[in-house]
Amino acid sequence: MIPLKPLGRFLRPGLLFALSVFLTGCNSAILNPKGQIGHDEKTLLITATVLMLLVVVPVIIMTLTFAWKYRATNTKARYEPKWSHSTAIEVVVWSIPCMIVLVLAVLTWRSSHALDPYRPLDSDKKPVVIEAISLDWKWLFIYPEENIATVNEITFPVDTPLNFKITSDSVMNAFFIPHLGSMIYSMTAMETKLHLIANETGEFPGMSSHYSGAGFSKMHFSAHSVTEAEYQQWLTKVRAQSATLDKTAFAALVAEKNHDWHPVTYYGTTEAGLFDWVIAKHMGDNQHYGMKHDHKAMKHDGAEGESQEGHDMQAMSGAHDEAKLPVHADQPAAADAAHTADEHAAAGHAGHDGSGE
Repeated sequence: MIPLKPLGRFLRPGLLFALSVFLTGCNSAILNPKGQIGHDEKTLLITATVLMLLVVVPVIIMTLTFAWKYRATNTKARYEPKWSHSTAIEVVVWSIPCMIVLVLAVLTWRSSHALDPYRPLDSDKKPVVIEAISLDWKWLFIYPEENIATVNEITFPVDTPLNFKITSDSVMNAFFIPHLGSMIYSMTAMETKLHLIANETGEFPGMSSHYSGAGFSKMHFSAHSVTEAEYQQWLTKVRAQSATLDKTAFAALVAEKNHDWHPVTYYGTTEAGLFDWVIAKHMGDNQHYGMKHDHKAMKHDGAEGESQEGHDMQAMSGAHDEAKLPVHADQPAAADAAHTADEHAAAGHAGHDGSGE
């Protein structure tokens, strides 16, 4: 048996090293948030951890205590080889975890709705809309209301909601600014949303938190939270650039399969509807049939609330009506009806805006 004092001297350096490692995590982005969403998520993380430790810590302490008290060399400990049940112990062992699980369930339910990435933030200030497109291996950001675009950099005013619309022109990826809060996926032919806000000015690193290929490790960007005056100055600087982001420039940017970090690039003007065009051009290859999404906020040529299933049913109905037409004198009319039904189905898929909601 190892004496306690030599054992303590042996374990002390390891415990100090482990403690230093845990303390260095206090400066991590997740535990040092700079936005309201990040603060709320940090509070939820700490609360859930403390609740779970109410079970874990006593179990660890009792395990070590029992192992020491009932060791073979302790002849003073009670020896009851036929003992098998204690109602008091059963009540304590089951009631406390059940209460903690109940509290965690309520907390998780409420926080899941309160911290929903799709939920707009309440603010007196007008949100800044940013359309983010993940490419190989860089991030393209379009400011549709400002008619500018950037690569691997975003700038926004402090204390102002940020409404991100996110998609991908390549493989599935993940958009994440750890200091500000939630992560959300970017996927082809789909639109996801994320709402964030910065409570402090500063530069915060953004990243791709989902492996996507050879240049994945260099797929990061800078997020600058600035004052309103500095934001207007930055807009003026970007608008002064002569480069225009249109379909041709977008194709050239996509063709650059950079394995190293892509430098920050500014586009002084952008082609309208480019984000929707990126989503629509992948619809033929990625229909996502069978997935149910909320289409209330989607637009189909000015109409809201129309689902993709509606398009499919209309196309099927058109094909069914065409099958009822006679196949002799009305043959040209039947061909026209089938052609019209096919065009309607194709237009319905091409105009599907934001199928990821």
